[in-house]
Amino acid sequence: MKETDIQIVDVSCSTQKFDYRSPMKFGGRVVRDVVLLDVVVKVSSKSGKTAAGFGSMTMGNIWAWSAGKTEPEVALEAMIEFGKNVVAEANNFKQFGHPLELTYDFAKSYNKIAETTLTKLNSKITEPIPKLAQLVSASPFEAALFDAYGRLLNLNSYNTLSAEFCNRDLSYYLGNDFKGEFLDQYTLREPKDRMPLYHLVGALDPLTVVDVSSPLNDGLPEHFGEWITYNGLTHIKIKLNGDDLDWDVNRVIAIDKVCEEVQAKRGCKEWFYSSDFNERCANVEYVLEFLDKIKAKAPNAIQRLQYIEQPTNRNLRAYPENRMHKAAAIKPVVIDESLVDLEALHDSRKMGYSGVALKACKGQAEALLMGAAAQKYKMFLCVQDLTCVGASFLHSATLSARFHGVAAIEGNGRQYCPTANKKWESKYPSMFIIKDGRLGSGSLNEIGLGFNAE
Repeated sequence: MKETDIQIVDVSCSTQKFDYRSPMKFGGRVVRDVVLLDVVVKVSSKSGKTAAGFGSMTMGNIWAWSAGKTEPEVALEAMIEFGKNVVAEANNFKQFGHPLELTYDFAKSYNKIAETTLTKLNSKITEPIPKLAQLVSASPFEAALFDAYGRLLNLNSYNTLSAEFCNRDLSYYLGNDFKGEFLDQYTLREPKDRMPLYHLVGALDPLTVVDVSSPLNDGLPEHFGEWITYNGLTHIKIKLNGDDLDWDVNRVIAIDKVCEEVQAKRGCKEWFYSSDFNERCANVEYVLEFLDKIKAKAPNAIQRLQYIEQPTNRNLRAYPENRMHKAAAIKPVVIDESLVDLEALHDSRKMGYSGVALKACKGQAEALLMGAAAQKYKMFLCVQDLTCVGASFLHSATLSARFHGVAAIEGNGRQYCPTANKKWESKYPSMFIIKDGRLGSGSLNEIGLGFNAE
């Protein structure tokens, strides 16, 4: 045990709801608002010193529970209730340790908490709460715990990941390949100073002024072409259908055409894409045909494509035929929705996935551990958000800024839910007011998780 070990003293939570500025479509569903679960954790050291930390996360039920039979509004209710039950149970968890150890050990109770949650909901739900939904709901608690630890020690939490602070090496979590290793060798001691912003083009987003049927007239861009100029964009994430090949191909070609025209006016000669099918492709052949058609019709677009997000069903073991080797030989294919633990990572590697998408919404511990594993196994690495806003976006950004190999920060909350960012803009202007396509991630170097939520 370490003198720096902490114990949970008190945990509390609250929620906020914000309407979207405009609807976002992905995975065949449309999202119009967001609920944030905010958590405060108070901790103490063995000497009795105390500190409090803050965590926040969007309860992304459409994404985290999309494969289930439960209606979206009921799934959201269950995820919020699960998060509240995590908070209640954490108040009874009195183990001493490092936040990585505490969150890892406490997570063993999630299935039991899920059962309690379903009982409280009086059989509104006839299926188990998916593990991904559990992780999302618990993630603000984990963030708050890591934040509190750094604040108690007056250190940035990313600088407390070495043998000096941790009681267990990584082999405890990730196996013998990591014997004697700690997370400090997989993370940076200072955040990257500036990083490109990855902008999302949703399936409903207008591309040009011709596509704008109902102007919002709120001072923000009305279509994709305007966003390029407004933020100086160089990285664009494209949401695709996955079950309509012609639409998907034409969408990429149309986006590339807009980029060609607008970037030429700006004098920008280099920009990049990623494609996200939200696991709706039937098989890898769909992806291969998609790539072939883009290459034939828009060869520059295929050159600009950096990676492909999980194209087929998240249940890897139920669809063992969905192997990605052929697609990954062309472009990196990253696991996203499937990545809920180390077992899933190993399964994905066997199935040909060549990259990993980390998300703060799956929990700080899971993100750190999977980020280390991805680097050990030489996989492509990226960090994505869940239309995160405010503190949840800054939390996601710190992950991007602290991991080797992560090239950009995804941040689409400013597009779809800017009102939730308003109070943060003056405090971290380089993270919320973007003109040159880059975020000032170097500002996220304060104690705790890197930013102050007060």
